[in-house]
Amino acid sequence: MPDPTFEFSRAITRQPSSAIVDGLRAVDTGTPDLDQMLKDHASYVEALKSTGAEVVVLPALEDFPDAVFVEDTALCLPQGAVLMRPGAATRMGEVAHMAPTLSKFYDTIREISGPGHVEGGDILVTSREILVGRSDRTDAEGVEELRRLVADWGHSVREVFTPGGVLHFKTDCSLLDGQTILSTKRLEASGCFEGYRVLNTAEGEEAAANTIRFNNLVLMPAGFPKTAEVLDRAGYEVVQINNTECAKIDGGMSCLSLRF
Repeated sequence: MPDPTFEFSRAITRQPSSAIVDGLRAVDTGTPDLDQMLKDHASYVEALKSTGAEVVVLPALEDFPDAVFVEDTALCLPQGAVLMRPGAATRMGEVAHMAPTLSKFYDTIREISGPGHVEGGDILVTSREILVGRSDRTDAEGVEELRRLVADWGHSVREVFTPGGVLHFKTDCSLLDGQTILSTKRLEASGCFEGYRVLNTAEGEEAAANTIRFNNLVLMPAGFPKTAEVLDRAGYEVVQINNTECAKIDGGMSCLSLRF
């Protein structure tokens, strides 16, 4: 029986804006090149579409430099969507811009009202549970409110902890199928994936951990050949997409879409 965990009919993305040069970043590794980012974003959208999914491409938001990273604004589940409450003050307004689009696809939309914060980059939905990583952007109050909001939908939430110096939980992991997770060795060492099958990123290729399984494809950032080989040998159909510009502002494959 197909596993719905990674079977999607739709995705929502947003065009990068010229304000992307002001995007948040933990370490300054250079100014993103908008032209290159637009090319990479187009490749990303085409890869999603190649699986037969409908892909909504929203217009750029010039007032929100990080708005291309739509995953942080919402959690999309079969029963409904939950609007997040970003932990970065400059990103709070992005949620209101996402809500009208989600209302076209969902009859039920709930919202993290606070005082806690949760960002979608800290949430990994597996076939058995929702893992939420505490981080600089997601706090205990936010995790608890999310737990309450999804309980009657039949979802259990397990709080885990993101390694220090790592922006989001999914910076260091991704779901490959209902029972298999791609993870950095430092995150797996925490024990948070006990009971799952875990594949590790290659040494020095930790940035490859943020991939997405979208229908028959695994989309991963280009430039990590050893990890790509690990995935290929494990039987996954891998598509590599340049991510050099998003990486300059701490973004990756999962950040760029909401998938449902």
